Amino acid sequence: MILRTGSEMHGKPGGWLRAAVLAMSGFAVLSGCGVTYHSPKVSERQGALPVSVVELTPRAVTYANASAYTPRALPDVFYAYAGSYGGATGVGALPAAPYLPDESRQRLEYRPLPDVSPQPYRIGVGDVLLLATRNAASTVEQLSGLLAAQNQRQGYTVRDDGTIAIPEIGPVQLAGMTLQQAEDQLFQALVSNQIDPSFSLEVTEFNSQQVAVGGAVGSAKLVPITPNNLTLGQALITAGGLNVRDEEFASIRIYRDGTLYQIPVETYRAQPALKDKLLRAGDAIYVDTTYDLDRAFEFYKARIDVITLRSSARSTALSTLSAEIGIRRAALEERRGLFEARTALDAEKRDYVYLSGEVTKQNRFALPYGRQATLADVLYNEGGFDNTTGDPTEIYVLRGSSDPAKVGEIVAYHLNAGNAANMILATRFEMRPNDVLFIEEQPITKWGRALQQAFPTLLNAAGQVAR
Repeated sequence: MILRTGSEMHGKPGGWLRAAVLAMSGFAVLSGCGVTYHSPKVSERQGALPVSVVELTPRAVTYANASAYTPRALPDVFYAYAGSYGGATGVGALPAAPYLPDESRQRLEYRPLPDVSPQPYRIGVGDVLLLATRNAASTVEQLSGLLAAQNQRQGYTVRDDGTIAIPEIGPVQLAGMTLQQAEDQLFQALVSNQIDPSFSLEVTEFNSQQVAVGGAVGSAKLVPITPNNLTLGQALITAGGLNVRDEEFASIRIYRDGTLYQIPVETYRAQPALKDKLLRAGDAIYVDTTYDLDRAFEFYKARIDVITLRSSARSTALSTLSAEIGIRRAALEERRGLFEARTALDAEKRDYVYLSGEVTKQNRFALPYGRQATLADVLYNEGGFDNTTGDPTEIYVLRGSSDPAKVGEIVAYHLNAGNAANMILATRFEMRPNDVLFIEEQPITKWGRALQQAFPTLLNAAGQVAR
């Protein structure tokens, strides 16, 4: 048999018709010989490896997403930053953080100041007492007791031992006594020394009992307690009144006998009765504009130790801080770089989705760290697919069962993207490790590829038939 070329057959009448007949004969010969083109596809089946095709609907998406999966997390080094990473001490270690008031808005706690009963004033160390006595005078002077008293007025300071020293009498113990008790004591001392017991006694300077007032007031000072007693409102007025810009952030704190009480300024304004709270000797009042109650308590106990950083010390601390941050940043970058290098070398364990069929590239897609990936992410991260060869109506996600008893069962979630609106489902369908994304061929693609592969054989078969 002689095999003629296409040009030779074309030169004869009916050449192309004869070639077509020969080609069809060739197909028949190929089919008879068992030469066929097999295209991969997804279909339901029963048997050793059962496959169930499920149309991708909103309900099916919810069911598929219900399978448990926690994305892998990046190492902790990717969540650290140089300003807080680690806890190194030594050269370049961060200095202790200074105290800064916490100005975040929160409700100020009201710790009411307990009531105290009014008490008579008792003479104490440091008080200055004025003793007025009468001396010998004419009848006219005696008629004017005030003038006689002014002629013999003498001030005495209560000494550390609680006494005052009176000429011709000596020390007289008065500390801790009320004015009435002190007058009785002086009367006995004058009579015992055969001195005219006509006198008057008063306190001209109250120095033994005081209340400290400071903070956001007109001027910090020590306010004395007098026989008229001292109220909270009087103490604040004596110190120049409250000097706060934002009353909602301010509070009046009173330290008494080891306990710290607090009255928010807004509460103090709203309850006038608080101004009449009696104070006791040794009370300390501080008008504070911060919320740090515990540090205020330490402030009262420590009587405030003010620490001032000099400019040179500040510069040194900043330089040390900058050096430490640089070292930490370099360590972070090195550890991150090592992790990225191991990932590039495929030395780090990852979760993958596999791409098959008419995708842009037969490949595997690494599921991201720290978040879920969707079917749309997988499709479009790899450039989508060519719908001239891939069939948009035949997109499948093949997923094996996680149940050990059903390890061989496969569910094929079918997405029909012939209607572009169905791609919304792809943005909601979450992928799982070892899922397989498969896209079938277009029917015309199957025919074209079969013809392309079979054409050389057809020509050979047609030539044999022609002979």
